[in-house]
Amino acid sequence: MFVFGGTQDNNSMGGPSRTLNSDGIINDDWFITNGGDGFWTAVDPENPNIVYAEAQYGNMVRYDKKSGESIDIRPEPGKGELTYKWNWNTPLIISPHSNTRLYCVANKVFRSDDRGDNWTEISGDISRGLDRNTWKVMGKYWSIDAVVKDVSTSLFGMGVAFDESPIKEDLLYVGTDDGLIQISKDAKTWRKVEKFPGVPEFTYVSDLRASKFDENIVYASFDNRKRDDFKPYLLMSTDKGKSWKSIAGDLPDSGTVHTIEQDFIDPDLLFVGTEFGFFFSPDGGEKWIQLKEGIPTIAVRDIALQKRESDIALATFGRGFYIIDDYSPLRFASDSLFEKDAFIFPVKKSLMYIKERGRYGQGSTYFTAPNPKFGAAITYYLKEVPKTKREIRKEKEKKLFEKGERIPQPSYEELTIEKREIKPHLIFTITDESGNFIRKIIKPASKGIQRVTWDLKDQGTAPVSLKDNKFNPEMKSKSGFPVVPGKYFVSLSLYHNDEIKELVKPVGFDVEVLNNTTLPAKNRKELAQFEQKTLQLSRVIQGTQKYAEELAKRIQFVKQAIYQTPSAPPELSTYANDLGNQVDDILFQFNGQKPKASAEEIPPSKVSINSRLSVLLYTHWRSTSGITGNQRKAFNILMEEFPPIQEKLKQISEVELKGLEDEIEIHGAPWTPGRLPTLNIEK
Repeated sequence: MFVFGGTQDNNSMGGPSRTLNSDGIINDDWFITNGGDGFWTAVDPENPNIVYAEAQYGNMVRYDKKSGESIDIRPEPGKGELTYKWNWNTPLIISPHSNTRLYCVANKVFRSDDRGDNWTEISGDISRGLDRNTWKVMGKYWSIDAVVKDVSTSLFGMGVAFDESPIKEDLLYVGTDDGLIQISKDAKTWRKVEKFPGVPEFTYVSDLRASKFDENIVYASFDNRKRDDFKPYLLMSTDKGKSWKSIAGDLPDSGTVHTIEQDFIDPDLLFVGTEFGFFFSPDGGEKWIQLKEGIPTIAVRDIALQKRESDIALATFGRGFYIIDDYSPLRFASDSLFEKDAFIFPVKKSLMYIKERGRYGQGSTYFTAPNPKFGAAITYYLKEVPKTKREIRKEKEKKLFEKGERIPQPSYEELTIEKREIKPHLIFTITDESGNFIRKIIKPASKGIQRVTWDLKDQGTAPVSLKDNKFNPEMKSKSGFPVVPGKYFVSLSLYHNDEIKELVKPVGFDVEVLNNTTLPAKNRKELAQFEQKTLQLSRVIQGTQKYAEELAKRIQFVKQAIYQTPSAPPELSTYANDLGNQVDDILFQFNGQKPKASAEEIPPSKVSINSRLSVLLYTHWRSTSGITGNQRKAFNILMEEFPPIQEKLKQISEVELKGLEDEIEIHGAPWTPGRLPTLNIEK
C-alpha cells in the first residue's frame, strides 16, 4: 500500500506503508509529488502512476510517477474574470464514478472530465458573501494598519470541504469556511443549508462524507476553534442535508472534529480524527472509543481507508502518517462480543517472504520507520484477567485502610505462596490442518483488544536459556524454519492457578507465499520436511554439546575434590585427568580449531561438527530456494559421524564418570555438581 499526502513546508509526497526491507521504511522509499506546502492528494484508481497533488492555495499538479514529470492544472480565470478565492487547504478529489473526473473548490466549484486539462465552473459563489471586516475581533473593529492584519491569512468565503456520493453520481456536497453546506443533485443547481442544530452560526465546515451505502445519508463535522470553542460538532443527515442530528455521542467535550470516515463494509462503523486523537464508533455514533495504541495525543487531520488490506492511514498535524494495519476486527465490536470471556477475530491471510537485508553506515540523515510485524497478525479480545493472590490481598487491604480498620498481617507461609504463584498468562497454540502442533506463543494476560504476531515459523529447538537463572513462562520462544504454506489454526488458552483453560477454540487462517522469487523451491513440502529433520538433528547436536560442556565442568570439580580428599588414592587423579582430556577432545570435534581472527584463515583441518551444522541451519536463513547439494552432504556426513561421538560421551558420563564419582564418595570427598552425597553416620 502506498500513502500519499502533504506536509506543511515540506512538499506533497508518497511512499509505501511497508517494505520487504528488514530495516523498515527508509528515506529513499519516499518521493516528492509536488513542492511547497503539501495538501490534498488523489491517486487515479485505475492508473497509480497518475497522482494529483497540491501546494498551498490550490496550486495543484498532475504528477507522472513513472517519469517524474508534473504539469500545473489549477483552474484559472477567463478573460475579464476576477481571480478566485483559494483556501490554504483546497479540496481536490477524483470522482468515484470516473477516474478522469476531478473536482476542486475555491469560492466556486470546478469540474474536469479530462484529468485537469480543462475545467468547468459548476456553481456560482458558494459562500455567504460576507466581508469579515464587518466583524469585531477581540470586541473591536480594527484598522487596516493593525499589526499583521490579514497577513499570511487565507481570504474569506470559500469552499474547504467537498465530497461526491459514491452511490449517486453528481450528488455533490461542499462546505465553506463561513459555515454553509451547499448541495447539488445534478452538478448544476445548488441548495444552501445555513443552520445546523447545536452548531454556532458561521462555524467552519471541517469535513463532509457522503455515505457509501445510502445516497440519502451524509456526515459533516465543524471546527469552531477560532472562537475558542473546542466542542466536537459532528452531524448526520438522512435526507440529503435537509435535516441534521448530532452523532457526537460521548466524544470528549474538548476535542474538535477535523475529519470523518465510514467503513466500506459496516455502515455503522465510523471513524473521526479530532484535535486530541483518533476515535471509532461501532454503532453509528452513539458510542465512541479512542484508539490509543501507538498513536500519540495529537491532531488527526485526515483519514483514508485502504479497501484491499483494510488498513487505516491517518494524517496528523505533526507532519506524520500513522498506519493501523488490518482494522477489520473493529467490525465485530459489539456489546455481545464484549460479554464473551475471550474472542479471536478472523485472521487475515498471511504472506510468507524473506526480508531484504538492511543497510548500515548511512549517517545521521538515514531515517527508518518500522514495518508492520512480519507474520500472521492474531487479534484477540480478553474480557478480564484473573487476579493473583497478592492482588486479591492488596485490594482487601486497600478497602480496610480506607475504612480505617485493622489490616491482618499475612504469615510467612502465605507470603511464600504469593511469591511462588505464576502469574496468569495466555497461550496461543498454532496447529496445522492435520492437527499437528506447530508453535506455542505465550503472552502476558491483559484485558481488552490486543494483537500478537506469529512469525510463520515452527518451534525452535535450540537449547533453553534462562534470565537470571529463573523460570519465566512469558519468555519468548525461539523460532525454527518457515512452515509450509497452507491452512493453519490458532486457539487461545489461559493459565491460572496451575490450570490451563481453553478460552477460544481453533480459528483457521491461510498462509501463502509472496510470489517474488526467481528460483523458488520446486517442492516446498520436501524443503520443509528436510528442514524438520535438520531441526531435530540440530536439537540433539546442540544439546549434546551443552551436555559435554557441563560434563567438562563436572570433571573439573571432581578433580578438585580428589585433591582435597586426604584418603583419595593418586590414581583417581590420573583417571579424572584422562576423562577430562577425552571430553575436551570431543568438544574440539564440535568446535574445531579456534581462529585467531577469521575462520577462513585456519590452515586446512578436519571440518568441525558445528561447521557442518551451520551449513544446514543458515543456508536457508535468507532463502526459499530448493535444498542444496552442500546441505544434503552436510546432513549425511553428520548422520554418519555424530552418533559415535554421542555414544562415547554417554559412556564417559553414565559409566566412567559415574564410577569415579562413586569411588570418591566412598573416600568422603566434598560435594561436586551432579552427585548426591550419601549419609553414613551411625546413631
